Amino acid sequence: MSATVEFARMNGLGNKILVVDMRGRPDKVTSAAAVALNADPQTEFDQIMAIHDPKADGTDAFIDILNSDGSKAQACGNGTRCVVQALAAETGRKAFTFQTVAGILNAVEHEDGTISVDMGRPVFGWQKIPLAEEFHDTSRIELQIGPIDNPVLHSPSVMSMGNPHAIFWVDRDVMSYDLARFGPLLENHPMFPERANITLAQVTSPTSMTTRTWERGAGLTLACGSAACSAAVSAARTGRTGRKVTINVASAKPPAVLSIEWRERDDHVIMTGPAEWEWSGRLDPSTGLWSRDADRGAEAQ
Repeated sequence: MSATVEFARMNGLGNKILVVDMRGRPDKVTSAAAVALNADPQTEFDQIMAIHDPKADGTDAFIDILNSDGSKAQACGNGTRCVVQALAAETGRKAFTFQTVAGILNAVEHEDGTISVDMGRPVFGWQKIPLAEEFHDTSRIELQIGPIDNPVLHSPSVMSMGNPHAIFWVDRDVMSYDLARFGPLLENHPMFPERANITLAQVTSPTSMTTRTWERGAGLTLACGSAACSAAVSAARTGRTGRKVTINVASAKPPAVLSIEWRERDDHVIMTGPAEWEWSGRLDPSTGLWSRDADRGAEAQ
């Protein structure tokens, strides 16, 4: 068995993704390899999407997801779109079914190149998100940052979209908040025993909103698909918008949009947006040593 595997550097709305082909192998991308890859400016990433042979009947692949700190992630919508684009280019197919630790994901590439991912049903129960305290209504919980009489952020909507999310509603530009300072405090707040993704959301109309996210295990991110889904669902759940919205991802480079529908007939969340291939190479899933296709003969320094 070769020590190296093929991988592609891709992005979804700027969300930095490494798609790693682990099919036909029994091993996994290690946490140490993930940390090493993220430490290199050329391969730093938000998530690794490792494609493994299917484990369940009726699925095309099992996707193992790693954050940039080497921890496991349950879901990554932007990364899933990248996997679909990569496999569609390889196979000529348009529709795929993936298994993750969070469940089954169905996805399809459209003629215009955009990709829709069925992210499944949102979870609202406090024990399943999970939270450390009981809340009967998780559309608004007691949590704040800043002075008690004048908090900077407060009363988030919380839910799981395969991973825990807290949505803080703001009334000014999401880029004007010091999320780099607040994000780590909130991600690791005792309220979230499995940590949480922290999103600032500004509703701009009944059908649109702007978001910015501090991602669990990755930090400030240019985009986070599951966070966009969680913001859209939470906005509809609290009466701020309808069930179909356009998300302006403020930190994406360049700024970009996702279309999110919380489908009424089955409560599934459908996310539609782009993916982009950047370059490809090979890497050692044990150590993280890598080379680009253009300079395959030498390992990167």
